[in-house]
Amino acid sequence: MIEYTAAQAAELIRTGELDAAEYFDFYRRRAAGDDLNSYIWVAGETPQLDTAATLAGVPIAVKDLFCTEGIPSQAGSKILEDYRPPYTATSVRKLAEAGATLLGKTNQDEFAMGSSTENSAYGPTLNPWDRMRVPGGSSGGSAAAVAAGTAPWSIGTDTGGSIRQPAALCGIVGLKPTYGAISRYGMIAFASSLDQAGPFTRDVTDAALLLQAMAGPDPCDSTSIGLPEPVALPTATDLKGIRLGVPEELTGEGIEPGVMKAFNETLDLARALGATIETTSLTHAAHALAAYYLIAPAECSSNLARYDGVRYGMRADHGGGLLGMYTATREAGFGAEVKRRVLIGTYALSSGYYDAYYGKAQKVRTLISRDFDTAWGSFDFIVTPTSPGVAFELGAKTADPLAMYLNDFCTVPMSLAGIPAISIPNGLSEGLPVGFQIAGPAFSENRILDAAHALEKAIGFDASGARA
Repeated sequence: MIEYTAAQAAELIRTGELDAAEYFDFYRRRAAGDDLNSYIWVAGETPQLDTAATLAGVPIAVKDLFCTEGIPSQAGSKILEDYRPPYTATSVRKLAEAGATLLGKTNQDEFAMGSSTENSAYGPTLNPWDRMRVPGGSSGGSAAAVAAGTAPWSIGTDTGGSIRQPAALCGIVGLKPTYGAISRYGMIAFASSLDQAGPFTRDVTDAALLLQAMAGPDPCDSTSIGLPEPVALPTATDLKGIRLGVPEELTGEGIEPGVMKAFNETLDLARALGATIETTSLTHAAHALAAYYLIAPAECSSNLARYDGVRYGMRADHGGGLLGMYTATREAGFGAEVKRRVLIGTYALSSGYYDAYYGKAQKVRTLISRDFDTAWGSFDFIVTPTSPGVAFELGAKTADPLAMYLNDFCTVPMSLAGIPAISIPNGLSEGLPVGFQIAGPAFSENRILDAAHALEKAIGFDASGARA
């Protein structure tokens, strides 16, 4: 059963050639036997299955950041240990209404803050290609589960690259939709102006199928607007007439030679499929990482203020009144990376520093968005490597936060601009997978999926090495 993509399995279930309960139980056993620490919770029994619906009961793994009614939703943090929400996130509910069934909750960096899933309070997730290496982050559990074949597909969240980067490092497809395409209601917040849900899948068609089910406006989320046209399953087999721009700022210094070699080979394939390719410039992209690591911590400082031991979550023993309870709870409940970002964000928002740091970062964000707007006058898509390097060894960057942050170098500009981008696997470097990123204008998901589908077929990447 592992050989089927999710779309293939759904079709076989609908035609009666595959038993839905047997298929779910197959993956439930695989998830329960996972040895990568991909899961924090796994379903204990086969649920009721809707085999006539679009997704036909195909099981899905869900990042721990999504609220699921009555099921642990801990955001990878001790401060929410065993928290069981009274409601389900809109995106997860829409998947259930389309027929998907919850297989498990996947491990992640605490509150989605990290690029390696080493910041989880529940231990690091391992990369299925090499268990001595990270799967990327923050949605590393969701990526590793799909790559290892313990889930047919999964969903995660992308704030600065947390879907695309782990997808690249695990050799699967990861899609960050346009900001607002999918409701954030029930997604435990990190940075509200950046967070966006999206799919991890084995191929582009499965990604389109999940986006189809998840997208749409939501009265519970004032920033959700859905997509202007229905999501179509991709069919393109060539790139005739497509103009690709290669930004100098995101394809030069800092990209590992093996990653760049695979990227250039993919560009050659794109030319063979009919695309025209030119070098371009995103003038302010080089400043994106600095702007992001002011804006995101500032928003996290505000969002995480609610975890104080009063309303929900853990409450630490203390002996110093209300302030003592706050301090003891946050000290015991938050990990080192969360504390670091809260401190940075609080400082950036403080009186006397707001304009110098947060305000200036927002101006840079506007300039980055304008750079992309200018690029769309000449190009259909911007393409880059997804991550500057392959999966690194566990512990290699935990003592150097700046080195860790550089993993988001190629993905952060698209997040700041709020535009859609997809990562598809495009080969190996040092025996480990690398990713090719395609970004387009806001709400161009259908065109991005078509282009990715055509390239995917030409590349013919084999991910079986992760599912051994």
